[in-house]
Amino acid sequence: MPSVTPPRIEPMTSLPVHPGADAVLDALDPEQREVAQHPSGPMCVLAGAGTGKTRAITHRIAYGVLSGVHQPQRVLAVTFTARAAGEMRTRLRDLGVGGVQARTFHAAALRQLHYFWPQAVGGASPEVMPHKASAVAEAGARLRLRLDGPAVRDLAAEIEWSKVSLLTPDSYPAAAAAQRREPPAGLDPTAMARLVSAYEDVKTERGAIDFEDVLLLMVGILSEHEEVARAVRSQYRHFVVDEYQDVNRLQQSLLDLWLGERRDICVVGDPAQTIYSFTGASPEHLLSFRTRHPDARTVELVRNYRSTPQVVGLANLVLRGPGGQRRSGSVELRAQRPDGPPPELVVADNDPEEAAAVATRITALLDAGHPPSEIAVLFRTNGQSESFESALAERGIPYLVRGGERFFSRKEVRDAIVLLRGSARSDDGSVPLPDLARDVLLGAGWSRKAPTAGGAARERWESLSALAALADDLHALDPEAQMPALVRELDERAAASHAPTVQGVTLASFHAAKGLEWDTVFLAGCSDGLLPITMADTPEAVEEERRLLYVGVTRARERLVLSYAAARTPGARATRRPSRFLDGTAAVLGDAARAQTRRRSAPGSGRGGRPAARSTCRSCGTGLGTARERTIGRCAACPPTLDERLFEALREWRLETAREADVPAFVVFTDATLTAIAEQLPADVAALSRITGVGPAKLERHGAAVLEVLRQFSDGG
Repeated sequence: MPSVTPPRIEPMTSLPVHPGADAVLDALDPEQREVAQHPSGPMCVLAGAGTGKTRAITHRIAYGVLSGVHQPQRVLAVTFTARAAGEMRTRLRDLGVGGVQARTFHAAALRQLHYFWPQAVGGASPEVMPHKASAVAEAGARLRLRLDGPAVRDLAAEIEWSKVSLLTPDSYPAAAAAQRREPPAGLDPTAMARLVSAYEDVKTERGAIDFEDVLLLMVGILSEHEEVARAVRSQYRHFVVDEYQDVNRLQQSLLDLWLGERRDICVVGDPAQTIYSFTGASPEHLLSFRTRHPDARTVELVRNYRSTPQVVGLANLVLRGPGGQRRSGSVELRAQRPDGPPPELVVADNDPEEAAAVATRITALLDAGHPPSEIAVLFRTNGQSESFESALAERGIPYLVRGGERFFSRKEVRDAIVLLRGSARSDDGSVPLPDLARDVLLGAGWSRKAPTAGGAARERWESLSALAALADDLHALDPEAQMPALVRELDERAAASHAPTVQGVTLASFHAAKGLEWDTVFLAGCSDGLLPITMADTPEAVEEERRLLYVGVTRARERLVLSYAAARTPGARATRRPSRFLDGTAAVLGDAARAQTRRRSAPGSGRGGRPAARSTCRSCGTGLGTARERTIGRCAACPPTLDERLFEALREWRLETAREADVPAFVVFTDATLTAIAEQLPADVAALSRITGVGPAKLERHGAAVLEVLRQFSDGG
């Protein structure tokens, strides 16, 4: 391999001490000053929300440069978004420090890959695909999978998770099982591994790489080529990593290779704001930093400059929970601002009333002179946005949707409205509007049962479910209403919502709101089932939902209003209860925040009298954590008891049935349900109906055919 010549940098001893170095420390609080005035050696900064972490680390870099400890060209500051990197560069320039490299992990790695590839590998570096979608779709087609847009997006996200977790197609199934991770689009772990392998083949044939490959390739080059590693370590001598709680295994591996045996690294993060574990992010790197660096200096930033004492107090209560115990690694915030209004909890009778109540309060704020750009409505799922878009539009309040499309601009909503409009021409009133609307939405890809996983498929389901809820609302107001009335209502809402906006109230999900702040924040849908969301079926997932609410609370500077609806539609039974995360906040929010005792179902039954999924493994008796395990009735650690030939016969039947109906195979039955059928061998319709995933509609549509497959296999076995 040709020799790699590191860039020439003058010796550190030639650096003069800038007379303004000490002035950099003057405007900092004691904890921030502790961070800034020790620019050498390992440091771990646990920075609570709104405590000025960016200020602390930029002043640390500036003090290190101006005091002669570091050359600016030898400092690499790494963060997770281009916006954050740009803000860091701007602040450093304002402090009189230029030349520091502030980049995202991918931008820094891609720059190095372009520079070192010709010498380490030869030729030009491969092209980076801007998106995975086309390669995932082609890989799926090679495996004869019928994948729609949301399924492709969810599978692309799962591929990203597998790669940042340093998994191969061979190691993926075991890792997914160990983490009780359910692959998207109805695939089982083995099928997902085959898709990952096919995706890698597609990329290789195209001569392209994806963004995860950029990091993987640099890890490989730095590991295998000592000359390159020496060059990189000669260039960068001091590292700062922001949002360190969001680092994944791949990024940590690259960081370790960048650092080598050196000790000049400062990491900054907040375990209480870890809300992206589904992407592979893990706070363990932050929490174990002091184990890997025993001599690291640790500083806690606890002075919150963003929010009033009332908001900060509620945030601390949410994070501690009813037991009052501080979470591992988190900090107890201390407010620095003057008092403000107390947080409120609004309980509405139903979802439309909740949206109307929020819109009414926003109207009062605007009338009092508050700018709309300083008001936000946050919610758990994008499907919740429609009711708030509608309520704001009815009052002429401008708004913008952050992190996603407006409700009526979403493809699934536009396509569904076309189908509903077609149905309106033939509606003779013989079928109640809610039932007819749901029958039409089934043709648009909706299902009566929510997807067990999150991602794009869940978001699509939420959006289409919102259309079904609108039909319920219209029917409650007028039991004689027919499809033309629903279409007119949708057209009017769409027309109002499409009005152009320049400045307006922000509508966003909790995830999209991370890193932002407003004077007034409304947190909608604070009920169990949304916070935590029903998909959070492990203690770890529930705790992440708690952190998500904490992030939402800490977005507010002055006014904070939480709300939830006791029922989904007008006239429905009030079955919802406040989020369990509010249990410890009753002293602030009142008795309405106390979660009521859950209603107990009849033994052995779930909602609506349906048989409940098993909660313990029928083989070993351990608890079942994932939806897939509960569907099958067996934990991932226990070996399957099915006959593989029967399972393949069921899959063949499912494939033929799906082709005839022109639907994806998992719409007929998921792999988990087929596994449960093959293991439990139901002998009649009653036994088949007791298997999770075999609802009344599927039982009527496919029950006889499934039992015939089982009978034929038994006769031939």
